[in-house]
Amino acid sequence: MMDAKVMVLGGGGREHAIAWKLAQSAVVAKVYCVPGNPGTAAEAKVHNLALKPTDVDQVVAAAHALGIALVVIGPEAPLVAGVGDALRRAGIPVFGPNAAGAMLEGSKAHAKAFMERHGLPTARYGRFTDAGAALGYLRDHPLPVVVKADGLAAGKGVVVALARAEAEAAARAFLQWGPIVIEEFLEGEEASFIAIVADGQVLPLAGSQDHKRLRDGDRGPNTGGMGAYSPTPILDTAMSERVLREVMRPAAEGLMTDRTPYCGFLYAGLMIGPAGPKVLEFNCRLGDPETQALMMRLRSDLYTLLLTAARGDPLPKTLDWDSRAALCIVLATAGYPDHPRLGDPILGLNKTQGDTVKIFHAGTTTEHDTVITAGGRVLGVTALGESLSIAQQRAYAAVADIRWPGLQYRQDIGYRGLRRA
Repeated sequence: MMDAKVMVLGGGGREHAIAWKLAQSAVVAKVYCVPGNPGTAAEAKVHNLALKPTDVDQVVAAAHALGIALVVIGPEAPLVAGVGDALRRAGIPVFGPNAAGAMLEGSKAHAKAFMERHGLPTARYGRFTDAGAALGYLRDHPLPVVVKADGLAAGKGVVVALARAEAEAAARAFLQWGPIVIEEFLEGEEASFIAIVADGQVLPLAGSQDHKRLRDGDRGPNTGGMGAYSPTPILDTAMSERVLREVMRPAAEGLMTDRTPYCGFLYAGLMIGPAGPKVLEFNCRLGDPETQALMMRLRSDLYTLLLTAARGDPLPKTLDWDSRAALCIVLATAGYPDHPRLGDPILGLNKTQGDTVKIFHAGTTTEHDTVITAGGRVLGVTALGESLSIAQQRAYAAVADIRWPGLQYRQDIGYRGLRRA
């Protein structure tokens, strides 16, 4: 019976993809996005609510008033703010960890200490609150070196410094926000391993790979992500089993040992090198733009899956995935990531793309019935293909129809997977 109402907190590309997939469930009547975006507003069965996803009281009151059967928390800020805790106290099923669990993402130092305590493979590090101590540590540290802001930074609080002066500048800048973590640089290839974790249960999603750097060839500054694809050859069956054995199951067991209840997505950003996988970071939600590619491939009923986890019931052993590859290209504004230019009308959105291409909105809004740019990362153009190469061709063909002044995007999304293939 189609009568379930679901609430999705967030208004980015990840949340558009989640809402779109939830709305496909035969048992879901309505999906409410808080606050959503013009893309979610255009989806069948999806409605936007102009509330702040971090406003605990408003979210709980709206969920009660609307008779919400499940709340899915998309971004990190509501998780760290404890929205999940408040919803659970109010008796509302929620998929997303509580504030204590979300500290794996909310604090890099907390995550490093967790990994150290439970024997998870990761880079050597130091935590600093004082500039003198941090600069002294950097003086003797081999290059390259990684400098991270300890708290949330929307994917941009990381500098991989090739020169001492660059590392020192990053340390000084990040210390203005709070503590920092300085790590050894790890060689290898990055990959995203995401699983549903619920009371010690671990159900992996398909593998994916993000492209963090702004420019082709993984050059330029770090961003929130310029594109992604799934599956990725680096996470083949053998490597995926190793990640489950060495990272994900120990992490789930570690949370149980620490008496930290956890129900949500757990995302391990990995560096896979000659010594195997090492954890660069944990996120406590789906990645963006990995979500866009993953939701295009997922065939299992997302609502039933997440509600099962939220209730603490046994999870299925496996998920049903489309055998085709999916690839997402992020379209960003001029000046992104440091000084994104906003307010430009977006042209070409109404062209029919067919059932193998989907445009997910991220940083958009409407002005006088026109969709305009409202964030650094604006759209995620995502395509399915019988091979990664075909998915890439379809996605870039769709990108060619979209334009606004200063539009920028990478032209090599998926290149590592294609090279391995």
